[in-house]
Amino acid sequence: MKRPPDSRRRWVKSVSRKHAIDRSKVKFTPATIPPALSRIRLSDRGPENLSDLELLEQLLILAVPDASVKKIAFTLRARFGSYAKAICAPRAELETVEGLGEGGIFALKLVQATMIKTLRAEIIFRPVLSNWAALMEYLTALLAHEPTEKFVCLFLDTKNRLIAEETIAEGSVNRLHFYPREIIQRALAWKATAIILVHNHPSGDPSPSQDDIVTTKRLKLVGDHLGIEVHDHVIIGLTEQYSFAAEGGLKRFRVDVSEELSS
Repeated sequence: MKRPPDSRRRWVKSVSRKHAIDRSKVKFTPATIPPALSRIRLSDRGPENLSDLELLEQLLILAVPDASVKKIAFTLRARFGSYAKAICAPRAELETVEGLGEGGIFALKLVQATMIKTLRAEIIFRPVLSNWAALMEYLTALLAHEPTEKFVCLFLDTKNRLIAEETIAEGSVNRLHFYPREIIQRALAWKATAIILVHNHPSGDPSPSQDDIVTTKRLKLVGDHLGIEVHDHVIIGLTEQYSFAAEGGLKRFRVDVSEELSS
C-alpha cells in the first residue's frame, strides 16, 4: 500500500486537529447525565457498606423509571427477608410485587446471574478439591436460596477439574425423585472419573435426611464398582453446608455391591 504524499499527510493532520475534541473542556451538566444515574445517591461508605434496603433501592433506580423505588425496595425486603433472597427469588413471585415490572425483575436477575457467573469462573476447569472454599461459595450462591430442592452433579476429570455441571432433578420443598443410575450414566457420557453430588435443603438446615444417606451410599457403591469416584455429597443450607466426606460418612458405606447394583 502506497503512502500518501507529504502534502496529503499534512492536510489529514490539519483536519484531524481542527475537528478533534478537547476533552479537558467537556463538562457534564445535569442535562447530559442519564436521568436514572442522577437519582443515585453516592455514599462515602462505598456500595459494600450499604444496607440491604439501600442496595435494593439504588439498583431499582436504574431499572424502574418514574416509580417510588423506596416503596418497592421496602416491599422486596419485607417479603423476601434480605437483598440476597430478593435477587434469588423465583420470577413468578417477583411478578406479584406491585410496581417492580419487567425492568425491575430483569435488574434483580441480572445481578444474580452476574454473581453466579463470577463465582463459577473461579472453579471451572480447575482442581476443585484444592479450591474447596471457592466451590462452596459458588454452590451457596447457586442453591442456598432456592425455594425447592435441586440435585446438582459436578463431573470431574482425572485431575479433579470441573468439566461439567448438570441439574439432575428438581423436586418439591423436601422431596426429590431421581435414580442413581441416571447420574452414573451422565458421568460415563462426560467421560468423568469422579463426581461431587450437591443438593439444597430449602428449610435452611443442611443436616442429612435418611433418604440423603441411602442415596449417597448407593451412588458411592455403584460408582466404586464402575471406576467413578464419588468424592463427596454436599448439602447446602442457608448459611452452612454439610459434607459427607468431611463427616466421614463415605467411609462407613461397606455393604455388598452386587446387592446394590441389582436393586
